Amino acid sequence: MQAIRLTLICHAGTRAQKRGCFALDEPLQMDWQSAPQSLASRFKRVPRVLCGPEARTRQTATLFSREAEVEEALRDCDLGRWRGVAIEQIQQTEPEALQAWLTDPAAAPHGGESLAQLAERVGLWLQSLERTPGHVLAVTHPFIIRAALVHVMQCPLAQFNMIDVDPLSCTELRFNHIWRLRLQTRET
Repeated sequence: MQAIRLTLICHAGTRAQKRGCFALDEPLQMDWQSAPQSLASRFKRVPRVLCGPEARTRQTATLFSREAEVEEALRDCDLGRWRGVAIEQIQQTEPEALQAWLTDPAAAPHGGESLAQLAERVGLWLQSLERTPGHVLAVTHPFIIRAALVHVMQCPLAQFNMIDVDPLSCTELRFNHIWRLRLQTRET
């Protein structure tokens, strides 16, 4: 079986990120329209490009390809009524709920998706890729990348919030009978 290469790219920055808010479906805070395919040369061969359905992932995907496929499994975590709200505000108005969400992966006090549900969704998506050899570039969200890393490294979900994912960061995973994290010294 041919190996699978999965490159996870975090979407470019948004206004909500800069303000310390949970995400909304908002555009990028960069001139993405003048930079189509500007990052496509990072890879020797053109990979299959997937992206989440949100505007910020679709816009970031254009930096790599004109033909990105929307993949529903790459959608951001559903944070229910906390979408668009500053984390600082939630700390002030719902400190117990925020603490429960940060410490209990099964908790969803916001009325959306728990981290356990998110991790299950991402794990199933990774399993689906195991049957598709080749290179896949997936433009997605920090939560999805964290969930993928926790899955691949077989860490407890309690480690989820210990991972920082910067805008436009690149995480490389490989599958050849097992998933592995691959750290690179140069871009390929």
